[in-house]
Amino acid sequence: MHADDLDTKLITSAFTLIAERGWGGLSLAEVARHADEPLARMRSRMPDKATLLIRFGTLADRAAMTGALTDGPVRDRIFDIVMRRIDVLQAHRPGVVSLLRELPQDPLTALLVAPFSLRSMAWLLDAVRVDTSGLRGALRVQGMQILWVATIRAWTRDESEDLSPTMAALDQALNRAGQAENTLADILGRTASDDSDLPQM
Repeated sequence: MHADDLDTKLITSAFTLIAERGWGGLSLAEVARHADEPLARMRSRMPDKATLLIRFGTLADRAAMTGALTDGPVRDRIFDIVMRRIDVLQAHRPGVVSLLRELPQDPLTALLVAPFSLRSMAWLLDAVRVDTSGLRGALRVQGMQILWVATIRAWTRDESEDLSPTMAALDQALNRAGQAENTLADILGRTASDDSDLPQM
C-alpha cells in the first residue's frame, strides 16, 4: 500500500474514533486495530498523536493544492484554495470538530502542531502564486493563518449542506483583509499595479 493511502486509511480511522470518544480518549493502538493495520506500521507512520495531525494537514494541503487556481484575482485564488482545504475537513467533520474543541486542552500537542500550520499556510499561498519570501511574505503567511482561523470558526458552527455560512464568513474575512493593516492586507499581494484585485467594502 502506498504511504499516502495508508496515511489516509489511518487518519480516517482516527477521526472516526475521535468522533466517538474525543481526542483525549484516542489511542494510536486502537486506531491501528480499527484500520486493520499492524501496530508496527502505525508506529512507523504516526508514532504520536501530533504526527497524526501533521500528516493530516499535509494530506489536506495536497488535496487543496491539486487543481488550485493560479490565474485571476488574488482574492479568488485564496478563496478557492481555502474552500478546497475545508472540503478535506468536511469529509471527517464529526471527528475534526471534536478535535478542534478539545485540542486547547492538550497544549503540548497544540504547541507541536502550530509551526506546521503556518507552514501549511505558506504552501497554500505559494500554490496560488502569492509570494511568501522575505518579511512581506512572512506577514502574508501570518495573515493567511488569521484568515484560516476565522473560516474554521465559522465552519465548526455551520450545519448546512452547501457550507454557505462558511463561504460567507470567508468572504467577509477577505473583505476585512482589504482594509486591515499589514498582515491581513498583505495577504492579497497588494502592489501599486494590482489594486483591481483588492476587495472593496
